[in-house]
Amino acid sequence: MRPRALIAVTHLLGSGHLVRAMHLGRALVEGGFEVTLASGGTKLRAAPDARIAFVQLPPIKTEGTDFRTLLDEDGRPIDDVRRPLRKAMLAELAADIRPDVVVTEHFPFGRRQLADEFLGLIAAAKAANRESIALSSIRDVLVTPRADRIVEAERRIAEHFDAVLVHGDEAFLPLDASWPVSSELAKVLCYTGYLTAPEEDVPVVDHGEVIVSGGGSAASLPLFELAIAAAASRGDRRWRILAGQGIAAAEFARLQGLAPDHVVVERARPDFPALLAGCALSISQAGYNTVLDLVRAGRPAIVVPFDAGAETEQAVRAAAMERAGLARCLRLSGEEPLTPEVLGAAVDEQLRMGSVTSATIDRNGMGKVAGIVMRLLADQRRKTA
Repeated sequence: MRPRALIAVTHLLGSGHLVRAMHLGRALVEGGFEVTLASGGTKLRAAPDARIAFVQLPPIKTEGTDFRTLLDEDGRPIDDVRRPLRKAMLAELAADIRPDVVVTEHFPFGRRQLADEFLGLIAAAKAANRESIALSSIRDVLVTPRADRIVEAERRIAEHFDAVLVHGDEAFLPLDASWPVSSELAKVLCYTGYLTAPEEDVPVVDHGEVIVSGGGSAASLPLFELAIAAAASRGDRRWRILAGQGIAAAEFARLQGLAPDHVVVERARPDFPALLAGCALSISQAGYNTVLDLVRAGRPAIVVPFDAGAETEQAVRAAAMERAGLARCLRLSGEEPLTPEVLGAAVDEQLRMGSVTSATIDRNGMGKVAGIVMRLLADQRRKTA
């Protein structure tokens, strides 16, 4: 019988957490696991991988940087029924599947407001299968925490988890660049390499455009507005702005109205890798999946990390990219907030330079993570034998 894995993920803003969880699920399937993925964020627009059993919980989301206020699919604060229903569904799922491995995406390093769901899931899995292991799955960079939250997260790891899967490259960007790693936490960290979809042969057509992208959420609106203003005085080449579905129709129409003739504003496209591979320059935020796309394309790039509120994740990753010579990093906020003039000058400079470094980053997480989980499971079985 193949080992069974149950992955729980709730993406609140954008789709990066869900995309990474689905990559993890695919990697585990290819490594011999039966995988169920329970998603508690907004519903998928595309069909999930048919090899993964997909369960949709009553969805929740947030808006902007307010991660404390949980909203339903219509943008209203969730009622008193939704939280206990989600918790009960996860516990029932664990009892039915009797998973050998439970993976909580981002928790306990984040998603603190959903702690009862994740801890209840782990408890239900242990009750159904005493040999089951609990793993936390996190990206390369976390939001810089408060001291009390560090203590809380480490206590939960010690009490409930067997290991932490860090989907990144320790040599390029170690976890302690964003989260203090104690000696006890270091013992349970397992770096997997970056999780990215299998690379396909993309036909490279050098179209010479400036491609501006910003992931799936509305957090990219300030960057798009700056790009349109910077492009206004640079009509010698076409600019293409790819807006995610998280940008409302009214805002999307407003961007189109602001754009001069040589700037195309359209929705994000499935052929994004091909567009990126053939561009003269990429301007983007610095989300996990976006950075992997940039590294794969190997084109000149400017990254403008999302840094509203207390968000530090993208800024840490963007700084690492600049240190490695993979991109120029600009900041939206700070002592000198980004202006169209500064962005335009950076575009001119990057276009003149033309080339990027050939830095090596471990992007083989898809090929390694199943073996890591299998070893952790074998260790647990030896302990309980």
